This record gives sequence, C-alpha cells and structure tokens, in this order.
Amino acid sequence: MNNSVSNTARLLGAGLRALLLLTLVTGVIYPLVVTGVAQAFFGNQANGSEIKADGKVVGSALIGQAYSLPPKKGGQTPDADLKWFQGRPQNGLGSNTVNTQYKLLVSGATNLAADNPKLVQQVKSAQAAVVKDNSVAGYTVRPSDVPPDAVTSSGSGLDPDISPQYAEIQVHRVAAENGLSVAQVEKMVKDHTEGRTLGFIGEPRVNVLELNIALKGLVAKH
Repeated sequence: MNNSVSNTARLLGAGLRALLLLTLVTGVIYPLVVTGVAQAFFGNQANGSEIKADGKVVGSALIGQAYSLPPKKGGQTPDADLKWFQGRPQNGLGSNTVNTQYKLLVSGATNLAADNPKLVQQVKSAQAAVVKDNSVAGYTVRPSDVPPDAVTSSGSGLDPDISPQYAEIQVHRVAAENGLSVAQVEKMVKDHTEGRTLGFIGEPRVNVLELNIALKGLVAKH
C-alpha cells in the first residue's frame, strides 16, 4: 500500500515537473526566441509590413485599401475618388457585424464560377466603369485596353498591388484630376513599378498605397 502511494506520488511529481519544464520551454523560451529573431532580422514583416506617411502608420504593404468618396445619402456603394489611383475590385468581401466601419477585415473570394451570370455582370460593369472613369480629354480607354486585374478581385479580396498596365491607363485621369502633367505621373508610376521577385517569380506590380502616398507628395510640391 505504501509502495503504491509512493509510486503514485513519484509519478505525479515527475509529470508535474515535465509539465512545468515543457511550459517554460514551449510557452516562454521558444516564443521569446522566435519573436527576438523575427524582430532582429525581419522587423518590417514581423510588424505587419507597415507603411508610414507623415510620421504615422497609414496601412500595410500587404493589404489593399479602397479610395472612395463618402457614400451618397441613401446609397450603398460609394463612388471611386478619381483623384487617386484605384486598386482591384473587392467583390469577394462580405459584411462583418463586429466592426462595420472596416469592411476590409473580412477577406475572401467570390467563389463564383467563371460562367456565373453574377460574376460576368460584375466584370462587365467594372470594365465599363474603368473605361468611363479613365477616358479624359485627349485620351480614350478602349475596352480592349482594360487588363484582367482591373475587373476581377483577387482570391483574398485584399490584393494591394495592380499591374503596370492598369496603373498606366489611370495616369491621364490622375494627372487631370490633380493638375499634374502626364509625364510627371508616368514617371512616378515607373519609379514605383516592381519587377518579378528574383527575376522570375510572379508578375511586375505596383503597390497602390505606396503609389498614392507618392502622389500626395507630388501634389503638395506642385
């Protein structure tokens, strides 16, 4: 009897020591080491790839933002603010009852098949809007000029980048809306165009938030 109680106590003691040791290693030491390495060598990525302007965080390089005017009274869909470069459509985003102010907290695709009438209509409407919004005096956008990323949302709905082609067809409109020359805006787009990662992964791209921050600075100097 005494041996049984003694063995049980010994096993419980060993189990408790193992629990405390594993808790210390996996719950304290390991997270601190990983966090320390991340902050030391990958600080920007570890902190959310934040983008700052005027001394404050204005967004993340990894999450797209909408550049829209306040919704009109009684309207549900705000119009695009045409003085800014526009990103990809965000059709995949659903509603969120926790924080209705920031719809971008809800990420996801449309899950619509390529021949779904709703998706087809969304693409046609987006194409017509791109043609209409970016056709200004002396410059006309044709439907065939509109690249796929201008009329389709990404798998997450939060793609922060657009293709150089989509940025280019917005140049004349942005220049006209902000009183800038086309050459100035074209140079800005070129300066913010990133090539393929490592020269062969992905496609050339332009980060819309970074581009609009540069645009704000260019307008301020003008």
